[in-house]
Amino acid sequence: MKKIGFLSFGHWKQSSYSQTRSASDALLQSIELAVAVEELGADGAYFRVHHFANQLSSPFPLLAAIGARTSRIEIGTGVIDMRYENPLYLAEDSGAADLISGGRLQLGISRGSPEQVVDGYRYFGYEPAEGSDHAAMAREHTRAFLEVLRGEGFAQPNPRPMFPNPPGLLRIEPHSPGLSRRIWWGAGSRETAEWTAKQGMNLMSSTLLTEDTGVPFHQLQAEQIQRFRDAWKAAGHQREPRVSVSRSIFPIVSDLDRAYFGQEADSEDQVGYLDGGAARFGRTYAAEPDQLVTELAEDEAIAAADTLLLTIPNQLGVDYNAHLMDSVLRHLAPDLGWR
Repeated sequence: MKKIGFLSFGHWKQSSYSQTRSASDALLQSIELAVAVEELGADGAYFRVHHFANQLSSPFPLLAAIGARTSRIEIGTGVIDMRYENPLYLAEDSGAADLISGGRLQLGISRGSPEQVVDGYRYFGYEPAEGSDHAAMAREHTRAFLEVLRGEGFAQPNPRPMFPNPPGLLRIEPHSPGLSRRIWWGAGSRETAEWTAKQGMNLMSSTLLTEDTGVPFHQLQAEQIQRFRDAWKAAGHQREPRVSVSRSIFPIVSDLDRAYFGQEADSEDQVGYLDGGAARFGRTYAAEPDQLVTELAEDEAIAAADTLLLTIPNQLGVDYNAHLMDSVLRHLAPDLGWR
């Protein structure tokens, strides 16, 4: 049994070929798609966060709106760039969104990806400490965020407050019990996955890894997952962790599917460079259902994960992306044992 959701980058573009032509379109269509996939029986609606781009960037108004319109699916991010985040403000926003949704928030965070602008976090008012760098700053923001999520008081109350305070030190409000167990780290390497486990965060692994050992992507990712689980066990955490992987999967069940994705049938892993180092990118799966069942059954990382996030072409519109999700749930999931 696997949880199956979608992951949207929320692109928009003023083009006759796009069904999503503005920021308003991207936001409102994201809400409608989440409602549609809940009705189809899917398990999650997740959103990528990118700053300075024609993509989704401020997730909490969107997540809160989806939380209010749905009742069952998980809502989440994949991922928020912690270089840009005030840890206490993030704790307030995520706590509020989690309470609105009834405890369904799955918050993916990370160091972030290559940016649209040079050192964009500086425009948000953040500078790495002397002798540090942007990656260390992201981890320090994360440490502070995880600390305040525990719900313990740390702030000295005003002796003459506007409103009465409870006794003792004050914590961030609103506090959502249980949210601290639903924080995920987007890890791009095996080493980072081990660090994630030590911090007690769930593992979110995407369609690329910032390293290459020469083995197929799904095998390298499966090794990353196993190293995460081994490190989790060694850390002595008392709960079972969760692991998600992202895939581009397009069952071809109509002429329209074939027109959009038929050319991806021969897709293979790609090796390139990201942030100055080697990176391996996973393939796209596009074929008729019987062939996809055979191919996906050999994907070792999907087998090792409990959650599968399907990256969707959101500019094709709500109806088409609901159709894609339905095709996966109807034609693939039962035969692969995902349902």
